[in-house]
Amino acid sequence: MLKITELENGLRIVTQNMPGLETVSMGIWNAVGGRDEVEENNGVAHLLEHMAFKGTKTKNALQIAETIENVGGDINAYTSKEITAYYVKLLADDLHYGVDILTDILQNSTFDEDELNRERGVIIQEIGMYLDTPDDMIFDYWQEKAFPNQPMGRSILGKSEIIKNISREEVKGFMANHYNPKKMIISAAGKINHDEFVGMIKKSCINLPLGNSNDREKANYLSGEYREEKKLEQVHLLLGFEGIDYHHDDYYSLLVFSSLLGGGMSSRLFQEIREKRGLVYGISSFSSAYTDTGMFGIYCGTGENQIQELIPVLCNELNTAPSSISAKEISRGKAQLKASLMMGRESAFRRCESAARQLLVFNRVIDPSETLEQINAVSKESVEKIAKQIVSGSMTISSIGPIKNLEKVEQIQSRIN
Repeated sequence: MLKITELENGLRIVTQNMPGLETVSMGIWNAVGGRDEVEENNGVAHLLEHMAFKGTKTKNALQIAETIENVGGDINAYTSKEITAYYVKLLADDLHYGVDILTDILQNSTFDEDELNRERGVIIQEIGMYLDTPDDMIFDYWQEKAFPNQPMGRSILGKSEIIKNISREEVKGFMANHYNPKKMIISAAGKINHDEFVGMIKKSCINLPLGNSNDREKANYLSGEYREEKKLEQVHLLLGFEGIDYHHDDYYSLLVFSSLLGGGMSSRLFQEIREKRGLVYGISSFSSAYTDTGMFGIYCGTGENQIQELIPVLCNELNTAPSSISAKEISRGKAQLKASLMMGRESAFRRCESAARQLLVFNRVIDPSETLEQINAVSKESVEKIAKQIVSGSMTISSIGPIKNLEKVEQIQSRIN
């Protein structure tokens, strides 16, 4: 059963009791992320997430970790473009440890200068590791060209030279200016008593940050191309278009199109390009949504000598797929979405996270039956309409590797109807 309580300060608490479980997942989701940074402090949201675990007024970094791990729990966090989350997974009887730690780090972090200096080094190593992973970096390069000179196009990790110079005051200031109870959701799922949990949160959350900054810059998709000649075994290629936001009427129709186009071994791209022609080891499509824009793209890794044959075939699939969709493909795509939804319902953490995100994005938790209705309402016509709309837009391409045989983006764009 799902229950929601809103406190006087605007903090919303949502729980979902899952009979039969002996565990609970609990976290604090904040509507703050990389999109709330300016160019000069790019990476500060992620650095703040790291620093929150490095000590409070009553606990050092080791004590924070031991409090959770000594009872067999797990504690973690992540930063995205629009959300920063801190969460724990515990046995239900140990929930109070999670509440204590998560509320403590959001209210009483000290941002110790020595810890900050060490964590800068850790993140610079993380950036270095990321730069050594072209199949990850290709997505950042794509967004940088698709959304140039704006927060939407910048890396979550930031740049090494910026991270080296971000001060303690800037980290503290970012939390003080952007974190606010009205932009937070505390969510729990599993073996949980709502009223008891609300009582614990009320008792613990007495000094939350009260930031009033809400000047997030609207995304502006412009398109472009990133090319990097590099001595690698493969060409890593990401070809994409502006997608749609969470609120778009055809949100699920585009997910179905992505699934039938490149969503598995039976998808069109995999069958035509991998199985029939052997031009790639792996190829996949994706549709990612944000509050005011989205990404639709295709990622693949191919050989230096295969890229010339790959591009025309890939473009042909993009041209023909929207108007040649079969009822069988629609049915398969819808089945995959429904299965993913219902399988996620069996995970306490997935439920916990989904409820928090939906409250932040839609200001309500969407009942699974409503989502199933929306998926069932997807038709051949709705998929064809949104697919044609997406692939007729301006293209953005990022590529890394031995790319001398790769056509320029203008040439590839001209192949699309």
